[in-house]
Amino acid sequence: MSELFDAVDALVASRSSLPPAAERKRLRTAHGLTLDEVAAALQVRRATVSAWESLTKPTEPRGPEREAYARLLRQLAELYPAPEEPAAQAAPAAVAGMPAPGAPAPAPAQARPVSTGPAREAAAGTATEHPQPPAAPVTPAAGGVSRPPRTAGPSASRRPAVRKAAPAGTPAEGVDPRFVNGPLAVVDVEDGQVLAYCTGGLVLEVPAKSLPSLVEWTLKEANLGQPRLSGPGKDGDPLLVLTEAALERYGLPVALGDEDRLAGRIPESHKVVRQLVRAEWKLTKRGFGPWARIYRPAQGSDRQCVQLCIPSWHALGTRHWGEVGQLAPAELARVLGVFASRVMTPRGSTAVTGLELMTALHPPTRASDPDAEGKRHSEHNPGSLGRDPVDPAPCEAPDGHPLLKDLPRFHVRGPGERLFEEAYDWARPLTDAECMQRHLVGIDVNMAFAAGANGLTVGLGAPTHVTAPEFDAKLPGSWLVDLSHVDLSRVKVGKDKWADLDAGLLPSPFTPKGDGPEGPAWYATPTVAYAAELGYEVTPVEAYVRYENGRYLDGWYNRLRDAYLATMADLGIDADLSPADFLTAMDGYKDRDPELAIVASAIKATVKGGLGKLRERPRGEGWRPGEPWRALSRPTWRPDIRAAVISRTRINLHRKIVKHAAFTGQYPVAVLSDCVVYAANGPSPLDFLPYRDGKPLPGGFKLGINPGLVKHEGTQSVLWGEEVRERFNAPELNLARYIKDGTVTDADNGE
Repeated sequence: MSELFDAVDALVASRSSLPPAAERKRLRTAHGLTLDEVAAALQVRRATVSAWESLTKPTEPRGPEREAYARLLRQLAELYPAPEEPAAQAAPAAVAGMPAPGAPAPAPAQARPVSTGPAREAAAGTATEHPQPPAAPVTPAAGGVSRPPRTAGPSASRRPAVRKAAPAGTPAEGVDPRFVNGPLAVVDVEDGQVLAYCTGGLVLEVPAKSLPSLVEWTLKEANLGQPRLSGPGKDGDPLLVLTEAALERYGLPVALGDEDRLAGRIPESHKVVRQLVRAEWKLTKRGFGPWARIYRPAQGSDRQCVQLCIPSWHALGTRHWGEVGQLAPAELARVLGVFASRVMTPRGSTAVTGLELMTALHPPTRASDPDAEGKRHSEHNPGSLGRDPVDPAPCEAPDGHPLLKDLPRFHVRGPGERLFEEAYDWARPLTDAECMQRHLVGIDVNMAFAAGANGLTVGLGAPTHVTAPEFDAKLPGSWLVDLSHVDLSRVKVGKDKWADLDAGLLPSPFTPKGDGPEGPAWYATPTVAYAAELGYEVTPVEAYVRYENGRYLDGWYNRLRDAYLATMADLGIDADLSPADFLTAMDGYKDRDPELAIVASAIKATVKGGLGKLRERPRGEGWRPGEPWRALSRPTWRPDIRAAVISRTRINLHRKIVKHAAFTGQYPVAVLSDCVVYAANGPSPLDFLPYRDGKPLPGGFKLGINPGLVKHEGTQSVLWGEEVRERFNAPELNLARYIKDGTVTDADNGE
């Protein structure tokens, strides 16, 4: 009989009523739960929980998961009844335990336990409610810069409870006890009190009266930092973000003067720098600038270093971080905290952080096995770039490199002397048939350069010069080979399948401008391999190959991919959406949570910037051609790796273009980097992408959020395109550059 009762109970539970998707998300975020935590508790995938909360097309749990999920929601509903104000229902989701803007403020720490770890619950005994003062009018700050009043938001209407830092070494389940308060803090001053806004809504009292004492407090009491990303690596140093009020408190200028801005730092004679020197703190060679690093030489494994970020000194550039510097401290801590938890604690610009992430995942050295005396030594970490820089091959060196100092002045290297692997910038006039179409539709490859790095074998050591080599597609390097015989009018598109194409409507895959090669030229391995894939023989004349190689960028790609997908999922865009639902979800996604949209933008910039840093050029400092510059001293200065990633990215795009042309007879009218423009009768990508029963063309373009898939970039009319080209008398003006919003200025064309 009991088995029958159990079956009845299970049957009833399988139909347990569930609240709407928006209410499910509200209940989860009100308790500070992440999607990962709920998924782990219910033993399902993270994407499954995200789909249950999807505001566009929510799915329904089944079986035992439904019963458990319903039980969770009922318990949360008892703790957090639905607010009376309708506006609260639409509050954006919190991320990684961080309060969403506009969400109801949590109860004081004493009222209920918060899922931020036992250490924070233990510290709740010292918590005191500290209400936010009324917004003050705009007043001039030091340096003549006006500071606006706080914007409305959770930190402006009601600040979380202020706590003293938990004692060092306080245990915390699932959290490194050294870093229980997160990777970073935004330091601000309110009502004369210095406060540190941490991730998760935590606010700490800061007793420090000077900058040296602030550094001491951070290292000894704040419990800030980030665990290492790799076993042989180093823990992430704590990051302090100083607001304008904090700069004033600690004697720093709110804005850099003209001379300091050009120098990139305040002078060594500044009183705060002298304070640090007297306290025996050091600065890196870059001095006290927007991303200052303050340290003492490490004593064994004891690392003493604090990173400062100063938004009002333009540490967070608006190109990639938007107006994040104008956010209130709690919101700023949320944005940077999400980025830090998913990528890494920022170490500088997004480009610097992208490069630092490579090193953090593949440290150059590791500890050896104990020797006969039981001592360990530092040794090369296999799979890393090592700690010593290597010279590139002469063809890989950019102009001005010391390897080229003996070239005649003003000598211009041609394709036979220089490796030139860059992204596409190609366009052509519209055909008569395309002029009869109504729209120009642009599609953009998601994180195209990250996808190009995925699974790519790159050189880890110095190049070896070989003459008349046999081409090996698995061997990274640079090859001098003539590919002018490759005929795009007939190409191989399968194992034994050839396609006849109109070569005049296609860009060449071998040059960034899309022009066909005219003779021998230097190419990275992926480009030469593609020529062989198209069905043509390749016979290199010479090459610089790297026998020491590996998939160095795989971990880097995986971490950035996961960070991007998790952030976009929190913005309502899941990886398993149908093509139509994906286009709908992408429409206006940045408005759902502008702060999370900033994180997504910063993640994408970290990809491009990190790869760009692999071939960083001189940055002033009195450099002259033929002399070394600072970046050359890094083992991560590797133009060959950058060239290989760009080569593979361009080839991946061309392969999709060829597949699409062979199947549909449609050709692109413009290509710019990772954006492709087609003429179509409708305004949507679905009006020209060949989906059958919801399935895309194998090997062609596919709509979706994963790296390598495409999204809608923008749509303009064919008349708009022809008018723009006629206005500037440029039949081959690259319309992909302006397809997003249609704005073209005279400055864009040198007028």
